Amino acid sequence: MGRLGTRRGDRGCPGGSSGEEAGREGQYSEDSGHGGRTPASGDGFAGRHETWRFLRLVEGVGGAARSLEVPMNMTTSIPTKYWHPLEDGRVQCDVCPRACKLRDGQRGLCFVRAREGDGVVLTTYGRSSGFCVDPIEKKPLNHFLPGSSVLSFGTAGCNLACRFCQNWDISKSKEIDTLADEASPETIAQAAEELGCRSVAFTYNDPVIFLEYANDVADACHERGIQVVAVTAGYVCPEPRADFFSHVDAANVDLKGFTEEFYVRLSGGHLRDVLDTLEYLVHETDVWVEITNLLIPGHNDSDGEIDAMTTWVVEHLGVDVPMHFTAFHPDFRMRDTRPTPPATLSRAREIALGNGVRHAYTGNVHDTDGGSTRCPSCAEVVIERDWYVLGAYRLTDDGHCAACGAHVAGRFDGPAGEWGSRRVPVRLASFAGRGTG
Repeated sequence: MGRLGTRRGDRGCPGGSSGEEAGREGQYSEDSGHGGRTPASGDGFAGRHETWRFLRLVEGVGGAARSLEVPMNMTTSIPTKYWHPLEDGRVQCDVCPRACKLRDGQRGLCFVRAREGDGVVLTTYGRSSGFCVDPIEKKPLNHFLPGSSVLSFGTAGCNLACRFCQNWDISKSKEIDTLADEASPETIAQAAEELGCRSVAFTYNDPVIFLEYANDVADACHERGIQVVAVTAGYVCPEPRADFFSHVDAANVDLKGFTEEFYVRLSGGHLRDVLDTLEYLVHETDVWVEITNLLIPGHNDSDGEIDAMTTWVVEHLGVDVPMHFTAFHPDFRMRDTRPTPPATLSRAREIALGNGVRHAYTGNVHDTDGGSTRCPSCAEVVIERDWYVLGAYRLTDDGHCAACGAHVAGRFDGPAGEWGSRRVPVRLASFAGRGTG
């Protein structure tokens, strides 16, 4: 499973930043005063090994600097390949457009990719913030194995800096205690199979930052006939993007807004890179794609922005890519912003439908009309939903309307599942060591 670090010529993502991205919100460096790190043989790329015992975290968000020690004695690291050396001695991470430039001991803004020796390692291989069996509709995916259960997990960290993050306790975590569960790719696949899950989802934080682990998990799942889902912001460079999504069966891409100003000011990223990922997925892969847009009052919920976004989706991605308009709740650094009114979600859905999006949904609210799937030909309700709970189901096993026979876009395989809205936490330690049968 180990991957060799490679040196390559200077290159970056279209629209990527060449600035000092590492350290914009936090810089992570080895604190040699606390024991340093356990060296590996050779140049530090001999395989998985324990890394820093302590990191000193220095944050300067909003002008308020603070320093604290983060225990790292149980972190597992492996070599990665998406990086290249710079003339000034730093190494540039090439996974995402942030292009973090790192000296030895420093971490990128994502927190999980770090400079070690002459290259970049992933420090969280095999570690998770926890596992949970969810309804597939929670991802949200409404056109992918409806009603089925999915084994969900994430790690820690994120390569964006969204002020409105709804999973900030995981995605913004810089505490290794967040990674309380550990499991090999084979154990995850085995657990999904034994739990009756039809898929495994990388979620809670963006999987592109732990793509080496995600890819190995995906391979193990596919060997057992388990599908693989990615919940992602799509902020990733072309080469690792192709690598990662070649292992994925379905993706929900978070299109956070539709202005560059929104992305820069509230997410610390760039819109164009996300649009490039969406076009790549729809036109150059077999990945089933759905889009989520979290509507934040006063920031990305104007009729004009929703109109522009949904028009772009139809013109560049087609009419069959489902869109989910979901409700914001005050969290992280936007606790003074009011929750999204249900009427805003309904208005966004109507704009999308009016612009030609065939399947537009409201989310994070009880809204049977806004959550149900209709046949694009006869308008019959073919999948009735109230939040994550399915009601009447009028699709054939291969995804055709039972009333008129028209095909409904998606990945349908057999009758609807019956998982419902249950959410069941799982400890994978109980599955380890049972064998591969």
